Amino acid sequence: MDMDLRLRALCDLMVNDVREYAGLHDYDGVIQDLSPAGVQAGLRRLGGGDRAEAGGRGDHDAAHLAIFEDRLRVELGEAELHRRNPALHLMELDLSCYDREYAPEAERAAARRRHVAAWPGAIDAAIASLDQVSAPTARALLPAVEGLAAGLPDKDGDALGDALGSGALGDGDAGGGDAGVEAARAAHARLVEHVRRAAEAGDPDPALGAPLLARLLGVAEGVDADLGRLEEAADAERDRLRERLADACARLLRTATPLGVRPAHAGPDTDTAAIVRGLLDDHPDAGGVLDEARAMAEESIAFTRDRGLLDTIDGACEVAVAPPSRRHVFAMMSWAAPYEPDAPSRYYITPPEPTWAPEEQEAWLQAFNRATLAAITVHEVAPGHFAHGRALRHAPTDVRRILMSLAFVEGWAHYTEELCVEEGFRDGDPRFEIGVWLEALVRVTRFAVALGVHRRTMTMEDAVARFTEDAFLQGVAAEHEAWRATYDPTYGRYTWGKLEIMRLRDDAKARWGSSYSHRRFHSALLRLGAPPLGLMGAALEDGVP
Repeated sequence: MDMDLRLRALCDLMVNDVREYAGLHDYDGVIQDLSPAGVQAGLRRLGGGDRAEAGGRGDHDAAHLAIFEDRLRVELGEAELHRRNPALHLMELDLSCYDREYAPEAERAAARRRHVAAWPGAIDAAIASLDQVSAPTARALLPAVEGLAAGLPDKDGDALGDALGSGALGDGDAGGGDAGVEAARAAHARLVEHVRRAAEAGDPDPALGAPLLARLLGVAEGVDADLGRLEEAADAERDRLRERLADACARLLRTATPLGVRPAHAGPDTDTAAIVRGLLDDHPDAGGVLDEARAMAEESIAFTRDRGLLDTIDGACEVAVAPPSRRHVFAMMSWAAPYEPDAPSRYYITPPEPTWAPEEQEAWLQAFNRATLAAITVHEVAPGHFAHGRALRHAPTDVRRILMSLAFVEGWAHYTEELCVEEGFRDGDPRFEIGVWLEALVRVTRFAVALGVHRRTMTMEDAVARFTEDAFLQGVAAEHEAWRATYDPTYGRYTWGKLEIMRLRDDAKARWGSSYSHRRFHSALLRLGAPPLGLMGAALEDGVP
């Protein structure tokens, strides 16, 4: 697509994000150059062109665009995350973006083939860049690095793999045949070995340090990030959530309804942790997960419409089994992106594999317990990500459709979970509310752990204990969440975004008085797209287009 030079320079430094989430498929088959020289060249191009131009929409969009330029200067210039964090390179190498049916299969196969052909050069660039990887970060990401090869076509292959390997897509598609795939596999082996060496011999300290973490958080959102105050906010939110959870569990014990609403053997002295453990066993079987998720998706959309929470929710949302490349997550939304032809969005669910041992299947299915599955569905579908994705398609400018603050995207979806509690979703059944508070406790613990690990006030052992004590996670689940902080230092964004949206909502109620409505507030906010948190206040101003 045609765009001004400033916006194009930004997109060139965010290739994976704008391809998948904005739908800019002129980047299909392209891997961003994250070599040291490539990053420096990209940073020099930032701010090019007419600095008065920012998608043609005035001061607000100019500020939005400038924040993203500053964010990249900090992430890639000051913090040099491309040297510290293999995750940036993994996202660029990932082939799963071509599994989604945004275009005919042959077109996606051709793009995937070009992407595979670019692996050797991109991996050499990654190895040249990744000279500051800490041992904990490398250990946390090594399984993901090893798993990248699962996206490569097998020699036997399916239809897509056959097209990639046979050269049947035409002479213009570079890198065809088994030789191209084998070159990609050989490059992948070099990357695995590089990260493995870092896991063994890298710096034992994964922390960014407080000043750099504050810069990363604040600059990306156009605010000053006071880490001490953010830590206080995280602790206060945890305490509030624990109180709400205890209250909902107490109401559950007083509820005498059928179908397993009361956990078995619950008595008047049953504590919150025991109730939570009991609810984990209340889940559909492997064959029923999709059916229940489909019914919940329809229920969440109908509730959002009936309560008038948004101007409209157009389009279709389908529930489907996640493609193989996305089966590392339990559930996710893959929306029809703003620059793609309209098509159904996909709410992907990953049931357990039938080949797993029974105890493994049961552990996986516990994530789909009926309390949290309902909360997850609200988050992923409506009024959460699906509804937001539809709003993005109607955002009035290129800047707002393309440049998405993750703190806003995840904060919005997280905010909508509590919004649905306030609005009485499944009123009378405390299980939904319990699911919301459990999900929120995991996310607020991420916030606290990221701050603690990167300020060096919390060890990794402390971080695991925090997830166990505050978020009811056990064993591998607690460890996985804690170690994510080493490579995703801003993963507290869910809670931060939610809290800022709730604060802005209080401001809207005070300013608008009797003319306030959720619909008015949400519509004004989503008209801004997915703005940096520091620019959300424009939703309350007159004259912002």
